Amino acid sequence: MITDNPTRKRYELSQDGKVAAHIVYRMHGADTIELVHTEVEPAFEGQGFGSRIAKFALDDARTRGLKVIPSCSYIAGWIGKHAGYEDLVAKR
Repeated sequence: MITDNPTRKRYELSQDGKVAAHIVYRMHGADTIELVHTEVEPAFEGQGFGSRIAKFALDDARTRGLKVIPSCSYIAGWIGKHAGYEDLVAKR
C-alpha cells in the first residue's frame, strides 16, 4: 500500500506492516511539489518498490494539478525513462 503522509512530508510504501520505501517531498506554494529523496530499505531492494512509489507520487501530482521539481536523481531518471511524465516537470 502506498500513502501520502503529509505530517512527515513523504510518500510511504508499506509491505508486511513496515515502510519499505519512501519519497521525501517539499511543497513550493500551492502548485508545485519538489521530490527530494527516494529511499528503499535494504531488505526490500530489487523488488520494484522504487518504481512503484515514483509512479504513485507522479500520478498523485498529476491528479492534484501540481508541477514537479525532480531534485531526486532517481525521480529525474524515472521521468526520463517513462514517456508521458515530462509534462509534470516545472519549468525553471
